[in-house]
Amino acid sequence: MAPMKAMKAVKARAKTMTKGALAEALATETGLKKSECNKVVESLAKVATTQVKSAGKFVLPGLCMIKTRQKPATKAGKRMAFGKEISCKAQPAKTIVKAFCVAALKKSI
Repeated sequence: MAPMKAMKAVKARAKTMTKGALAEALATETGLKKSECNKVVESLAKVATTQVKSAGKFVLPGLCMIKTRQKPATKAGKRMAFGKEISCKAQPAKTIVKAFCVAALKKSI
């Protein structure tokens, strides 16, 4: 029962910031209008997606780094997992996107 109590404690954290709340916070911090800040957030997302697609890496300085990597295709067959033999379907190759925390953010937390 201890793990269930721990799971409930994690859910009781503060809610994540929405796009509108982020635009509002940027507006109060910089003195710009909320609509202008919303456009900045949207354009940042567009720039990040195009950069990740072309270069495979995008860094938000002081915050995070987004990387892509190729996961190779797997053949169909039988594999041992948990002491049992399991038949697996063939999987196509995939591009996986991961975000990593930058060292500056790790040090600040």
